[in-house]
Amino acid sequence: MISFSCPSCGRSFAVPDSAVGRRAKCNGCGSELVVPPQSTRSATVVAPAAAGATPKVAPRTRRLVAEHEQMQKAFAGFDPIRIKSVVGNPPEEYEIEYHVMSYEPGATPDAEPSPRGVHSVKIELTSDYPRLSPRCKMLTPIFHPNFDETTICVGDHWTAGERLVDLVVRIGEMIGYQAYNIKSPLNGEAAMWSDLNGKKLPSDSRSMRPPTLE
Repeated sequence: MISFSCPSCGRSFAVPDSAVGRRAKCNGCGSELVVPPQSTRSATVVAPAAAGATPKVAPRTRRLVAEHEQMQKAFAGFDPIRIKSVVGNPPEEYEIEYHVMSYEPGATPDAEPSPRGVHSVKIELTSDYPRLSPRCKMLTPIFHPNFDETTICVGDHWTAGERLVDLVVRIGEMIGYQAYNIKSPLNGEAAMWSDLNGKKLPSDSRSMRPPTLE
């Protein structure tokens, strides 16, 4: 049997070894889960500990645990940005739901972009994280100079010390057109539209930074 806990609500599960790798939803909070291998049930231990010694924890694992705690604290009860689901224990993948006014492509190629108020983003913390930036992708349509179907251009420079919560806030500011770059766009059409329609922007002027975020 494999025992593990939901990283969002802490609910415990015990499943057969044959369930390794299967996806499911937590009965407690609805978060998406992936059953971990038996060998990673205590993945925080990286070397056998001497009797009475505190087990050593991999730096990346400590970082993932700390960031998940920060994310939960920052966005609990915050309307513009919500954690929709997580994958992994500790989480290595987040689906973030933004209730932010923005735009999506028009119904036809020559139509004006249409307003859209809810957006979903997948943020994947790869095995190279935090040395390399998270992999960010839109799951819903958006019309923006710095987004395409596969990538969100979150900036040219990433440092390992940058917090995940700050990245999530920055994406929200981008979705609301509080921040955009038309000089090196991923979507040239959206860049041209933004340049010509500056008076309509930002599309959402609310602060994307939760009051609880230090």
